[in-house]
Formats: sequence, C-alpha cells, structure tokens
Amino acid sequence: MAEVPASASDPSSAVRFCETFRWMLLARTLEDKIAALYHAGKIVGGVYLGRGQEAFSAALAMSLQKGHDIFAPLIRDQAGRMAFGEDILDTARTYLGSVKGPMRGRDGNIHRGRPDKGMPAMISHLGAMISVVCGMLKARQFRGISDTVGASCIGDGGTSTGAFHEALNLAAVEKLPLVVAVANNQFAYSTPTDRQYACRDLVDRAAGYGAEGYEVDGTDLAACLAVFDKAVARARAGHGPQLVVGKLLRLCGHGAHDDGAYIPNAIKETPLGRDCLKLARQKMLDENWATPGELERMEADAAEAVQQAVATAQRDPVPDPALETWQPLSSRWLMETDHPTT
Repeated sequence: MAEVPASASDPSSAVRFCETFRWMLLARTLEDKIAALYHAGKIVGGVYLGRGQEAFSAALAMSLQKGHDIFAPLIRDQAGRMAFGEDILDTARTYLGSVKGPMRGRDGNIHRGRPDKGMPAMISHLGAMISVVCGMLKARQFRGISDTVGASCIGDGGTSTGAFHEALNLAAVEKLPLVVAVANNQFAYSTPTDRQYACRDLVDRAAGYGAEGYEVDGTDLAACLAVFDKAVARARAGHGPQLVVGKLLRLCGHGAHDDGAYIPNAIKETPLGRDCLKLARQKMLDENWATPGELERMEADAAEAVQQAVATAQRDPVPDPALETWQPLSSRWLMETDHPTT
C-alpha cells in the first residue's frame, strides 16, 4: 500500500477545504430534497443517497482537472458530480423527468451524464463503468492526448463483479492513467463485507493487478483530499492505475425505499459511522476557517439553490413521444460539436 507524504500538497488549506465542504453541503441538501420528493410520490423510479460518502466523492472530483479529465461517478456521488462541474439543474431535471435534462427524460432518473464534459452517463451494471473509462482513455491516447486522468467510482459490492476484474487488469497491463475510487461502505445492499471477500482489505487486491493501492478514512475530508491528490498525480505521471479504498459507512439504507435495519447499531457507533459533513463542519470551526454565522449562510445558500433548481425542473415540460426524434443522444451530440472529447 502506497504512503501519502504530508508534503504531497496542501489539501487542508482553508480555501480548498471550504470549497469542497460547500459541494458536500449542497449535495446533502439536494439529496434530502430529492428523498422528500420521492416519499411524496413526485419521483418515478428509485432514489439512492450518498449520505456519509460526500467527503470521499467530492475529494476525488476536486483532485481532477475539470474540462480535461474524465470522471465516471455512480449514484452516491452527487457531491463529486457537482464538484466536477455538473449543474444542479441536471440532477433536478433528471430526477423529475424534464425534457430539458441531459438525458431528455428518456433514461430513468439516475443515468445522467455529459460526455462532452468528460462525464459519461452512468451504467447501472456498476463494474462496467471502469471499462468505459479505460476505453475513453485509450481513445484519447490514440489521438495523441496523453496527460488525461480517468477516474471511476465503485462500491465494495461492485468490486466482486467480473467487469471490475477485467477492467482493472486491462488498465494495469496498458498502464492507463486510471484512478478507481472504492467506497467501502460495509454493505453491498444488505450483504456485509465478510460475505463479499476473504482478503484482509480490498486495498490488498491492488498489488495482485500491478496497481498502486491506498486506503483512507472516508469520513476525513482532509485525508481524502490528500490521498486523491497523490493518486491522481501518480496516474498522470505514468505510474498506471491507482486503487483508492475509502472506509466509511453508508448513513442510510441502500435506497430511499430501504430503512437499513440490517446495519447493526454496533458498527454505527464506530469511527466508520461518523458523519463526514459534521466532521468537516467542526474542523472549519476549530481551525477558524469559518464562523457559525458563515456556516449558517452556507446552509441557507445551499437550501436556496436547491429550491430554485427543483422549482425550475417542476415547471419544465416532460417528454412528448410524438415530438421526440428518438435519435441516440450521443449521436446528436456528435453532430452538434466539432471537437468531441470521448
């Protein structure tokens, strides 16, 4: 397992830490609203929340170069999505089925993406996203672009899929500049980790593939920023794929339909069960990076942004089958741009 030197960067500086916290706060506020709309019957389909994973997700996105790198987030990566540049309206419009959303209301409520901005649309067969990123990286290499990093997210359960193994093996053989972020939230739906794998820790798998591995406290924002800075820099410098395992606990059920009753109280009381948002907020106060009043304004700003986005999406039209061209969205986008990035 690779060590992260304290001098790798200054990830806990006030400006960067507070910026990342803002994305975490906005994600939590938005997802609380999305969950409320789901329970009110306003959303068709499932809702899957990233409560407890915001620090791990946002830190990865903050370590990438927006507009240049590739980021393939999953359903619990709302914080990372917005930190990478996703408009909050994309989220609201997709969940509410707006025709103005990135998927035009045609592809469920979680499969959104902006390929032209380096964010491929999510595939529900979770391990498959790593292969997609590998393909995007090879495509860029074929076009002479060699300094792009591709990042893909996965959960502990997703690492048991064949697609995960095949993609990581390919990335290692090709020495692709890939960063795989594994959010080890202790349960694959309701299956605990001791029924998923027999190795000591998921990070031990990295050496078997010829990748570099790191594990980090996924509730500690400063630690997450440091480890992703290191992993992204190593990938960009030509050291091949990097596997980062964040230890944390999903602070809710698998989805908004699930109360998570199978999660033992004992594990909730361990450090894994700490709320990364509360920890980051307290650090900002302890370090005098923000006052209580400033934090209250951040919370009010997040609530206002969410309210405006949801209100806009609720006023949008829904798809009309009689008017839809049914042309694949990727083909439509390729026709509208002279410089595709995928």
